[in-house]
This record gives sequence, structure tokens and C-alpha cells, in this order.
Amino acid sequence: MSHVLFSLQDPQVRVVGSFGSLGDLRETTVAVVRDACDIAEIRLDLLASAGDKFPTPPWSHLTGVPLLFTARRQEEGGALAMAATERMALLGSVLDQAACIDIEVASIPKMEKLLGELATRGIPWVASYHDFEKLPDTSALDHAARLAKDAGAAVFKAAAKLNSTADLTRLAEFQLAAHGIPVATMGMGALAPVSRLLCAQCGSVLNYGYLGNTATAPGQWDSAFMKLAISRLVAFRG
Repeated sequence: MSHVLFSLQDPQVRVVGSFGSLGDLRETTVAVVRDACDIAEIRLDLLASAGDKFPTPPWSHLTGVPLLFTARRQEEGGALAMAATERMALLGSVLDQAACIDIEVASIPKMEKLLGELATRGIPWVASYHDFEKLPDTSALDHAARLAKDAGAAVFKAAAKLNSTADLTRLAEFQLAAHGIPVATMGMGALAPVSRLLCAQCGSVLNYGYLGNTATAPGQWDSAFMKLAISRLVAFRG
């Protein structure tokens, strides 16, 4: 299958449906995915941990669905301890099928070759930043967003554990601020569900839920529910 074009140039609020297991990916249908999200995330690190070597891509039946490919580093929630070169090779192997690629801000210096290839092909990429223990200082988030922008990312994504309602407020304030790059924000943990709806209402351009039965982050909504809820919120924004 060839890649499907997917633009991140406008500030439209979109839903990403993420597959948390190989079984969820193989058992889904195009109709289910299209109803549940705007773009589907394929976690190559999760598939690799399941022992899948992609003799036939397990996403090949999702014809016409825009695909976001991620090979998450273990320090930010990845399923395997893989060197940047290994993750870069995984991502490089799917560029013909990718509408978008996810690369961590921390991996930017080690993936310059891949970033050059993405620029040549015109494939947009998300610069992601994750903290599973706390919401970093706003200055740290601002710095990460600047690095993402300077590296040519289409979107800066920040996901962090929220430990208080003050964290929830600060994350929303970060989303509402101007960063010179489209931003996607979301919380993890007990406050994650409400944060994902709040951040969407504040303009988060990519909002993640799960497809199938397996969440890929603490506190995720089911993607279909997220898409319905966000559509209502966007309507309220006018």
C-alpha cells in the first residue's frame, strides 16, 4: 500500500487512533478505523516486541487510511530497549506508506539522516516529548517546542503525567500560548481523561485515543469516544 497524504499545516483539531497490540491491528477494519479517528498510529516498537518482522505489513488491509508511524524510545514509553539506529531503520522502512512520522525531541540529534529524508519526501513529522512522572516546568516545555520548530517538525506533541489540578491548568495554558508551531498536548494518569478533552478544546491539533482493546498510555480514551466528544467540543467553540 502507498502512503496517504495528510496535512498538518492548518490548526484543525484531529483525533489519532493508536493500536496498542498486534492483535488489535490485525482484527480491525477500515470502516472501524475511519469512524474512530482521522489518522491511525502504528507503534512499530510494540509490533517488534510481539516478534513481528513485517513479512507482510499487519496494517496492509487499512487501504486509504492515513498512517502515523512511531518507534518509541524506551525512556519515553517504548516497548523495547532499541538504539536510535534501530528505531531509525524501522521508521525508514515504512516511509513509502507513511502519512506522518513521530520522532522524539530527544532523538532529533541522532536521527538527522531520517529527518533529511522526510524533508526530501515532503513527509510531515511530529516531535514528541513524554514525561511519565510529572508535568515538566513550562520553561522546559517551551524549550522542547523551540527545538521541534527549529528542526522542522510540523507539530510539537507533549504528553505528561498530571499530579494535580494545577498541572491540568498549566498544561491548558501551555496549549493556549503561541509557540510558532502547532501544538498537541495531553495528560497521563488519573487526570488524563479530562485533560485530553480540555486540551482539545484549547486547540490541541492531535488528540490520542486507542483503537481496539489496549491503551497505549495511562488514561487514554477509546478513540471512537474521543472523536465523538471532541466533535461536540469543537462545535461549542463555535
